Amino acid sequence: MGTATAGTTSRREAGQHGVHGADELPSVSVTSYNLEIRDQDGFVGDKASRSAFVEHLDALRLHLREQGSDPLKGETAAVSKKNLDALLKDGDPHEAALVLSAIERFAQSLAFVIRRFVRLKSWAPVERIVVGGGFRESRVGELAIGRAGIILSTDGHKIDLVPVSHHPDEAGLVGSAHLAPKWIFEAYDSLAAVDIGGSNIRAGIVELRQDKAPDLSKARVSSSELWRHADDAPSRDEAIERLGTMLKAQLKQAKKDGLRVAPFIGVGCPGLIEPDGSIDRGAQNLPGNWESSRFNLVDSIRALVPEIGEHETQVAMHNDAVIQGLSEMPAMQDVENWAVLTIGTGLGNASYRNRAKPKGKDSEKEKAAGKGKSGAGD
Repeated sequence: MGTATAGTTSRREAGQHGVHGADELPSVSVTSYNLEIRDQDGFVGDKASRSAFVEHLDALRLHLREQGSDPLKGETAAVSKKNLDALLKDGDPHEAALVLSAIERFAQSLAFVIRRFVRLKSWAPVERIVVGGGFRESRVGELAIGRAGIILSTDGHKIDLVPVSHHPDEAGLVGSAHLAPKWIFEAYDSLAAVDIGGSNIRAGIVELRQDKAPDLSKARVSSSELWRHADDAPSRDEAIERLGTMLKAQLKQAKKDGLRVAPFIGVGCPGLIEPDGSIDRGAQNLPGNWESSRFNLVDSIRALVPEIGEHETQVAMHNDAVIQGLSEMPAMQDVENWAVLTIGTGLGNASYRNRAKPKGKDSEKEKAAGKGKSGAGD
């Protein structure tokens, strides 16, 4: 029976106190993130990554090719989400059935992974899981998430599975608003954010829109730039330099848009984030060595953008899955414990406990207690 990696899970479940990778944020406690669970086949999370879906589809195609009835052409990995969605919607029954079969297999894998996560102490009380990442950005992904939720429900797991409501490209930026210190919300209407992933780097400006929703539920990305670094194979230093150029361009655009940008940059990055802004492990998909003791991403960003609006720049960094999950925090106020899974190059994960009591639950208990007293008096 597979267990969480010894010595690793305990650190991540316990969390850390510090500026970066903190377990205590303004509105939530991060009870775990970047958990690694192994079984005899390796990391359990790999069974629910984007590449896992490709493997399921490829295995089905191999079987059909042997019968001379494969409806797709070319390498499976080259078939885009857009093409798969089109086959699902407008393809002939044989083509649509192939995609549906891959969805079913992947949904079973995703449900298997979630069952393993909820065995852990930090995930055991989870009531709802938000699913994000690039895979969610398709009808195929949405159906796989929905089907996995039904599988878990029929197995007796009382866990809601919901797709992240923001576009995945934006969720990893919007979540940074929930890392920001309180002073930002008093004097500024926007902030800069960075989302670093195994294939892409995004930089953008998050407009807080507190006049429309003080809980940040209406926060949005006003402008952004996406760079697919996986296509260019840069060195680490080249990637950081490009990131600095992207940030400066976004700040320039924000000024044109008339936004008051806070001297603050929120950063989401794969891996286990140390309080000083270094990356302990988990950044192996990024270009170059980001886990080196001689490299500090926070210091590098601050050196590239030392000031915003004539004020010294502050940087706060956390795991990218943690930040993507935080974008959904306003919608999670009716539960106490929740989590996020991000399906992309790998499977990101994080779990949370709201620091405020769930809305409505106490009143429901009081009503129930009142009815009980009424019955006793009768």
